[in-house]
Amino acid sequence: MPVEFIGFVSSRNHSETIPPSGPVIDLDHIETAAKIHENGRFDRVLIAFHSNSPESILLAQHVAASTRDLGLMVAHRPGFTAPTLAARQLATLDQISLGRAAVHIITGGSDVELEADGDHTTKADRYARTREYLEILRKEWGSQEPFDYAGRFYTVKGASSLVKPYQGEAIPVYFGGSSEEAIAVAGEQADIYALWGETYEQVRETIARVRASAEKAGRAPPRFSLSLRPILAETEAAAWAKADAILEQARQLQDKTGYTRSSVIPNEGSRRLLAAAKQGSRLDKRLWTGIAELTGAKGNSTSLVGTPDQVAEALLDYYRLGISTFLIRGFDPLADAYAYGRDLLPRVRALVAKEDQRVGQKAA
Repeated sequence: MPVEFIGFVSSRNHSETIPPSGPVIDLDHIETAAKIHENGRFDRVLIAFHSNSPESILLAQHVAASTRDLGLMVAHRPGFTAPTLAARQLATLDQISLGRAAVHIITGGSDVELEADGDHTTKADRYARTREYLEILRKEWGSQEPFDYAGRFYTVKGASSLVKPYQGEAIPVYFGGSSEEAIAVAGEQADIYALWGETYEQVRETIARVRASAEKAGRAPPRFSLSLRPILAETEAAAWAKADAILEQARQLQDKTGYTRSSVIPNEGSRRLLAAAKQGSRLDKRLWTGIAELTGAKGNSTSLVGTPDQVAEALLDYYRLGISTFLIRGFDPLADAYAYGRDLLPRVRALVAKEDQRVGQKAA
């Protein structure tokens, strides 16, 4: 199975070790980051969504205009845009980019962040709403005739769209969330289910849960994506020293970067990463939980640490567990994206090709 790599393009240069500066929308940074990822042969880039961030679909359109082949993974939160309108917005982006659009559905685990946008629903209600939202998205993309929809959260009459996805009846739907409510919706709706960088045991468990959910829904299981922050160096010792330096820098800059640990951990995904961190800062072959522990696992915050060959081998381990997409970004976003494209992606693709050949020969 071909392996997919997704990078990350933000509206400005910012990470746990880089305090934000300059304009919130830095066009030079967006264009540079997009071109580095395209030249590094990433398949897609994630454009994130937060309650205080620039609009992800509009940023994705600029990334598309700055590149020729780079795919887009637009983070999108259901509930703030009518689903019929969101379907047309995403289909329009897909047409403009000649079939490069995908959407990453993030229902949202933090009540505080959601309330900043005026949403006061419970988690259970949010995922029930997401289920209806995705059902309507797919109908809007795929229906050739006007359709009606009657649900608890949405009632649509005579919906019809002139704009359809560039290829086929839908664009790829990535989906995140680790709660029981999230797993249920993922089994019904996700094309690719996204996990944060967990241990081998946790990944194995989550994949089994999602596959069981899909089977219950009468669907083929989705593909699986894993999010990580690789830390590379020429030697293993140098890589671990680099990780230690990143942790110390992140600790000193917490008040400036905003990556401070909350007293309450609101979402199940973060709690799972922190549960792994309690087992130790170095797990499995080279999974590092230092930044997750420091920041309260705010998002993608665990790393694989080592030489490019060592990290590639660790990624192959995850591939053998069923992961076929890796969403990776660094603590120095531009320099790390360049290094990944040069040193990591080719190694992983070569290892995966050998693995597929070995498995195919064994099956024959």
